[in-house]
Amino acid sequence: MAETNFVDYVKIFCRSGNGGAGSAHFHRDRFTPRGGPDGGDGGRGGHVILRGNSQLWTLIHLKYQRHVFAGNGENGGNALKTGADGKDKIIEVPLGTVVRDAESGKILFEIIRHGETQILARGGRGGLGNDHFKSAVRQAPHYAQPGETGEEGWKTLELKILADAGLVGFPNAGKSTLLSVISAAKPEIADYPFTTLTPNLGIVACRDNHSFVLADIPGIIEDAHLGKGLGVRFLRHIERNSILLFLIPADSKDVRKEYHILLNELARYNPELLDKKRLIVVTKCDLLDDELLAEMKTSLEDLSPSFISAVSGEGLVPLKDRIWQLLIT
Repeated sequence: MAETNFVDYVKIFCRSGNGGAGSAHFHRDRFTPRGGPDGGDGGRGGHVILRGNSQLWTLIHLKYQRHVFAGNGENGGNALKTGADGKDKIIEVPLGTVVRDAESGKILFEIIRHGETQILARGGRGGLGNDHFKSAVRQAPHYAQPGETGEEGWKTLELKILADAGLVGFPNAGKSTLLSVISAAKPEIADYPFTTLTPNLGIVACRDNHSFVLADIPGIIEDAHLGKGLGVRFLRHIERNSILLFLIPADSKDVRKEYHILLNELARYNPELLDKKRLIVVTKCDLLDDELLAEMKTSLEDLSPSFISAVSGEGLVPLKDRIWQLLIT
């Protein structure tokens, strides 16, 4: 996926269709000059509907479609003919899309399953024809109901990436390199901060023909929950991951301190993130000699980290095994 094509936030104006008016018609023909009421009902206004599509990974198709309108219902006719319903407007969205009311910020619903549908703006009901209002004391009602007005308003759509495991770490921790080595994903890789500006997904194959989805989340820095760096813009993607992999490079000044800084940022953004399964991964171990590596393993033994090198391939198979075991337990 090209970086410029990844859009995870859009604001759209939705308007559902108005309901058609009921008819106040009376039956007339050559043999019935003064027939009773036979006005039909108006049709329902069209809904604006969101539908989950597992083949979509971005909201880019809505970036330039800021106004979405459904069709109006048709008016009722004579001979009890009901007007046609307005045409629904169906919008395909990727799984993990969260919908909010733009004014209040309230979450309306989430789309998490393929084919799942939710009504974003409900069409107005059609009005009843005069046939519904006849009675023993009112045999010729000359009125019918108008159709109800549809709903309209601004909504925001936010995408939270759905993945089995997410890579969390400071910029240049080796997240993109790891993803490129153990999956077919090809994220941009360079030796400067914030190379990754959008989440990247890759499918990782492991033993016995099993596989899982791994997400490379853009780098986090201290005080990211306050908006520093890329801020909270991408922290929300972490909420959807079943497992969090904290990647810290072996040449870090203090692996344990960096790990706790990352934990603190997640906790201050959303304390529930600390309830997720997590695994510490020390990357770039090819930079260490055997003595330094043994010393680091001893000092971090209580954290049970995995030690890997995406360059040499060291520790990658055991890492995939650990991730798979965490996913199935």
